[in-house]
Amino acid sequence: MHEKERHRIILSAVQEKPVVTVQELVDLTSSSEATIRRDIAALHVQKRLRRVRGGAEAITPPQFVGLAGRPFSVNETLNAAKKRAIAREAVELCKDGEPIIINGGTTTFQMVHFLTNRRMPIFTNSFPIAEHLLKHSKNTVMLSGGTIYREQNIILSPFDNDVTRNFYARRMFMGAQGLGPLGLMEGDPLLIQAEQKLIDQADELVVLVDSSKFKQRSSLILCGLARITTVITDEDIEDREAAMLESAGVTLVVAKSQVRSREESSLHA
Repeated sequence: MHEKERHRIILSAVQEKPVVTVQELVDLTSSSEATIRRDIAALHVQKRLRRVRGGAEAITPPQFVGLAGRPFSVNETLNAAKKRAIAREAVELCKDGEPIIINGGTTTFQMVHFLTNRRMPIFTNSFPIAEHLLKHSKNTVMLSGGTIYREQNIILSPFDNDVTRNFYARRMFMGAQGLGPLGLMEGDPLLIQAEQKLIDQADELVVLVDSSKFKQRSSLILCGLARITTVITDEDIEDREAAMLESAGVTLVVAKSQVRSREESSLHA
């Protein structure tokens, strides 16, 4: 990862919580501890953050308590090509006229680019997804009510009397913090509460996760594997992970990147 991209991720991360540890930044950027310490030192000298023992903090601390998990702006940069390929496969499941739910997230956001020529009723709790579809498509868009969480770019409500219960969907598309034998995992109780309401409104649940999510875990389980209809992921999924989904009766779709697809096309030409 380029230094400028690492710095951007680090600066975004320190706006999320009082102190971000070196190890957390190592995990976020897939860099070495020595590299992260150098980055923190450089940004400290530039007065863009404050170096503290074992990590870093923002010069101006966050003014509100956000949701647990990485900001949208950070997640958007991770595994971008894989997310786009996964989103393309997801839209292939959609048919004009069928109502769908798209849960907020950086992988599900990539679906908007392939929905521009569709005509569908779409319910979402994502402000960026709704905005893009309104500007660049003729789909009918409905937003959930509630509080906008800026860093994650989603709208959540703890109340039952929002519009969620009035929308039926053929399929719901969503990502997750992690995916394992016990099911889908998320990192925040409010996310769990809001997403469970959405899941109840759809016949089928389609999960969009890049292969790294099979190695991530959280203390909160959103739903079991039995509730999932389809998982769309990338070519780096391991055999044991594919076997886990198969044994649970989950349909697996493996999305090929555009580069790999072009290479295969040239071989068969």
